[in-house]
Amino acid sequence: MELRPLGGTAALVSPLGLGLAALGRPGYITIGHGGDMPLHRDVAAMETRCHEVLDAAWESGIRYVDAARSYGLAEQFLASWLARRGLVRGALAIGTKWGYTYTAGWKVDAAQHEVKDLSVSTLRRQVAESRALLGDHVQLLQIHSATIESGVLDDADVIAELARLRDGGLAIGLTVTGAEQAVAVRRALELDPGGRRLFACVQATWNLLERSAEPALAAAHAAGLAVIVKEAVANGRLAGGEVPQPLRDAASRLGVTTDALAIAAALSRPWVGVVLSGAATVAQLRANLAALAVLYTDELDAELQPVVEPPRAYWAARSALPWN
Repeated sequence: MELRPLGGTAALVSPLGLGLAALGRPGYITIGHGGDMPLHRDVAAMETRCHEVLDAAWESGIRYVDAARSYGLAEQFLASWLARRGLVRGALAIGTKWGYTYTAGWKVDAAQHEVKDLSVSTLRRQVAESRALLGDHVQLLQIHSATIESGVLDDADVIAELARLRDGGLAIGLTVTGAEQAVAVRRALELDPGGRRLFACVQATWNLLERSAEPALAAAHAAGLAVIVKEAVANGRLAGGEVPQPLRDAASRLGVTTDALAIAAALSRPWVGVVLSGAATVAQLRANLAALAVLYTDELDAELQPVVEPPRAYWAARSALPWN
């Protein structure tokens, strides 16, 4: 798999990356996640599963892994895998995120799975926690789900601390979420503490159902930011029983799975640096990897345009997905 620079950072990444949201904790909102997991979702079983998928990703040429403090024990599992593999800094580009704290206590049916707090105290605490586990393997640190409503992009203390980390050699990014993703991306492009752009990367949801952030993401790419796409299969909505018929028909005609075609659509965007696979099994990862061989044309894109949903309807449906 070809490697490319992640925007203006020193990290070299593959076009397909692996996200650990579904591998670091026993419950997640991806449709069918519970059925994908080991029968007994204890820590040892989940670590083994995470290592299996990481092994398959590494052997396939994937060289970007996405983690977060809120992904249960994802960073711990990643650290133990790096040690077992004996990988040195730079062999694998790693990004992590701060802003949410995992609170489910390893329970799938917890009343609350994570708590969001984008204060400077959380930033300092979670950076220290990530570095304690992963050391200098972390090359990219992102705000987890920056929104205009959260106020994090106008918090002078947070911006100053992020600028300090940037000046110390850590690439700084943000992830965005919700129907107003584009607004947060454009606000982020305005931040230049110390006369240097703060953000090197933006991670956003883009998929065949939710394309609304595309103009803002193209603008971010044009400004020199790396763009990482998350949720390319819409938390399983483009890979299971709910797949829209036009996507099902196109995938059948091309002889590929619907998840591969959905990921190929994201990979085809000229502003994309990395598209994340959210695979929870080796089989899912291999299916996702087939996207790299799909020729995604303008004609195919026009054929799939009818599946697009209004942003607020899409995000309402996502908010209703149960942890499983």
